[in-house]
Amino acid sequence: MHPRDSAIPKIIPDLQRAVRTALEEDIGSGDITAQLVPADRSARARVTTREDCILSGRAWVEEVFQQLDAELKLHWYFADGDRITANTVVLELEGNARAMLTGERTALNFLQTLSGTATTAAEFAAQAAGTEVKILDTRKTIPGLRSAQKYAVLCGGCYNHRIGLYDAFLIKENHIAAAGGIDTAVARARALKPEALVEIEVESIEELQQALKSGADVIMLDEFNDSETRTALSLAKGRAKIEISGSVDRDRIEQLGALEVDYISSGSLTKHLRAIDLSLRIDL
Repeated sequence: MHPRDSAIPKIIPDLQRAVRTALEEDIGSGDITAQLVPADRSARARVTTREDCILSGRAWVEEVFQQLDAELKLHWYFADGDRITANTVVLELEGNARAMLTGERTALNFLQTLSGTATTAAEFAAQAAGTEVKILDTRKTIPGLRSAQKYAVLCGGCYNHRIGLYDAFLIKENHIAAAGGIDTAVARARALKPEALVEIEVESIEELQQALKSGADVIMLDEFNDSETRTALSLAKGRAKIEISGSVDRDRIEQLGALEVDYISSGSLTKHLRAIDLSLRIDL
């Protein structure tokens, strides 16, 4: 099973909430334009992508129309994670015309945003091809769409970092200072939530050695040059995983992969996306 498939059951409550909120903000007291169409009018519709993309967001589209009219029928021609070329029909719908018209924009908003996220992730994943490095997302997501965008990252072939502030420790400079040092911070983390991954961001080889001694699972290198990174990898080998973060663009990924770092995290996966150009056309 692909990680994206196992993720869906876990995020169903988030998915339903996100769709409900999106429909409420769009429909408000009622879709007055859709009321121009006879209530019993049936129609067919098709969704087409106007550009190449990686598909993501089927479950969100399905939930939109499930909440509006459970009798609408959706026929997908592609699965999440599929690469689709421009001017291809992605989905056909059949059922009540009013429900289609009311749900059109909300459904496309989810599909274009998540497919845009997946497409960006796929570009990053392609740069890491041939290396062992895993590209991770961050918490720099669109508010309210955290789980949706992290699912889309999986569709694009990259990986998830922590989901939020609750499922893993990421101890940075301010945390270290406030807690009283690296050793104290890690010890408290282990006591607070023993099963959680503990990651520490370090700014020097000295701090790296402290983090290794403390038993951190992952160490994030902040602004290390290639020479310092090689030293860090040598010291951490078999003791902790090494992550590179910060201003890492696609051109830098292959270089870092050659150094054999374990992870590269990038906020660009979720915050520098461009929504995919999609259209929905109805045939009455």
